[in-house]
Amino acid sequence: MTEPPGRPMVPEDLFRIRFVSDPQFHPDARRVAFVVTMLSEARDEYLSTIWVVDVNGGGAHPFTRGPRRDTAPRWSPDGRWLAFVSEREKKGQGQLHVMPADGGEAVRLTDLRPGVTSPAWSPDGRWIAFVSRVGGWEEPTDEEERERSKPPRVIEVLKYRSNGVGFVYDRPQQVFVVFADGGPARQLTAGAFDNHHPAWAPDGQRVAFVSPRHADRDEDGAADVFTVPVGGGEARQLTRTEGPVSWPAFSPDGRTVAYVGHTDARGVSRHHRLYVVPADGGAPMCLTATLDRNCEPMMGAAGPQWLGRTGALLFQVEDEGDVPLYRIAAAGGGAAERLIGGTRQVTAFSATGDGAFIAFTATDDTSPPEVFVCRADGTGERQLTDLNRDWKDEVARAHPERFRFERAGFTVDGWVMPPFGQEAGRRYPVLLNIHGGPASQYGHRFFDEFHVYAGAGYAVVYVNPRGSRGYGEAFARAVVGDWGGGDYADLMAGLDEALGRFDFLDAGRLGVMGGSYGGFMTSWIVGHTDRFRAACSERAVNALWSMYGTSDIGFWFQEAHAVGRPPWEDLRWYLERSPLSYARDIRTPLLIVHSESDLRCPMEQAEQLYVALKKLKRTVRFVRFPDEDHELSRSGRPRHRLARFRILLEWFGEHLPPGPS
Repeated sequence: MTEPPGRPMVPEDLFRIRFVSDPQFHPDARRVAFVVTMLSEARDEYLSTIWVVDVNGGGAHPFTRGPRRDTAPRWSPDGRWLAFVSEREKKGQGQLHVMPADGGEAVRLTDLRPGVTSPAWSPDGRWIAFVSRVGGWEEPTDEEERERSKPPRVIEVLKYRSNGVGFVYDRPQQVFVVFADGGPARQLTAGAFDNHHPAWAPDGQRVAFVSPRHADRDEDGAADVFTVPVGGGEARQLTRTEGPVSWPAFSPDGRTVAYVGHTDARGVSRHHRLYVVPADGGAPMCLTATLDRNCEPMMGAAGPQWLGRTGALLFQVEDEGDVPLYRIAAAGGGAAERLIGGTRQVTAFSATGDGAFIAFTATDDTSPPEVFVCRADGTGERQLTDLNRDWKDEVARAHPERFRFERAGFTVDGWVMPPFGQEAGRRYPVLLNIHGGPASQYGHRFFDEFHVYAGAGYAVVYVNPRGSRGYGEAFARAVVGDWGGGDYADLMAGLDEALGRFDFLDAGRLGVMGGSYGGFMTSWIVGHTDRFRAACSERAVNALWSMYGTSDIGFWFQEAHAVGRPPWEDLRWYLERSPLSYARDIRTPLLIVHSESDLRCPMEQAEQLYVALKKLKRTVRFVRFPDEDHELSRSGRPRHRLARFRILLEWFGEHLPPGPS
């Protein structure tokens, strides 16, 4: 194999890449607004600006120049204004702003201490709906008051905190509206439950939103679509409290509301499907019952959207490592059509008001997301931006090769990414990477981690074992009740398949790593085999029985994966399926990485395994990241993300040196 010209990717390249997201077509269909985010090492923060690109040529240019983060661009229906969320006044508290569509000064519309999200224009352009938290204890502004004791927290609910947010039991999300030309914001929803995903009716008299208001909302994952009059009044429930729902969207004629969801309130690894329900009440209808794929990608930034007045809906689908865009008739009875495909992942999209054109962002194996446009039938596709061209010309990025194998009645996907500078006839150390979830998927998107490992001289192997999304629901649910069983067997079989097919992989030099559920699987693997020379278990689940009560989702997520059994009813299962129970069998040098503010897989999960291995005199290193949560590797502080890369490469460099043999 001949490497393309260029140098290998290194951790510091994180600060060179422009990450493109959230494309929004202007009503005149001649320009697209989108967000460009970069990591700043000097300021140790993320800097986002809104850019605009001309559909007919002329290139892209910055539209806002906020000092920190400008996100969520939304054009007014008449095209005269752009609304967006900006942190220009205070870091971490984005407020709603508007500015003229042709440029000018931004005007702030809100001043709410928790900040705002999810802006949505009313059809007549008079109002903007948004979401903000209400209530909760606030940090005093007076210095003397800050030094006094904080009040106690009186908690009477199970869902009292959330990873990345903190305590939420006394500050639910509420839907607000504010006049686009200024004035006080008005709260539309109320109650001790979250309300989110606002969407306007075409007549501007109602706002649809999602909320869990049923009696068992503290015990399950169900929610419903509601509508509320803008002038005030009672919310009206449209759906039937069957399972989780999200992303409501009114049809152009106002008669129908589309949404995504499923009908298992306490289940996991279920496919989210596309539904429609009459806007005045009635029975929901599933449009994708025959499409055995998940219709709400975990990394997606857009719900279903109506394609003008065509009566069709656009939506994303997870499909065997890809995320294509599908179209389906809302009247039902027809098959979903794959509209925008390819070996890539569509990350967000929007359509023109007349349904003639679609703007979308997409990424593939070697390129970060960029902006594209096409006609409503998927033809005439053009790439509008190439903001990372100079960086891509400088850095050689390896092209992974896909392989497939059969196991236990399933077809399993895997990929191998060769190391930088690969030479014919030489063998290279291998890093087996395991994704989180388990309801997630590896596939055809730019993943900076794999390119950094390949750039350091490692071959990277990654597999979608049973439990992964992107395949049939039976495949996704095959992991329920069987953590460490068939999924472990799939990963080992995938590694063996790769070793047998690719002669540049060195079977004697293997490493394994993963985060979250992938961290669980890494800890499990090294407790069940000694074939790996080194491992890294990150933000892992190590003790299922204690995670049940300490994780923000543990009490329902763990119970659902245990087929409905809490620990006090089947402690044996929790013990048998916990990597900590096999600590005495771990002899592989293990790096444990965890974030101190992780509420999803709490720090105690790492602490317990670390103490056990130290008591057993095993080779183990424990790295704790302060002020970081479960999302360290994806959205942690830039310097922490850089430090994490260096720590991982140093660890594997010590125990699994890179380079050919």
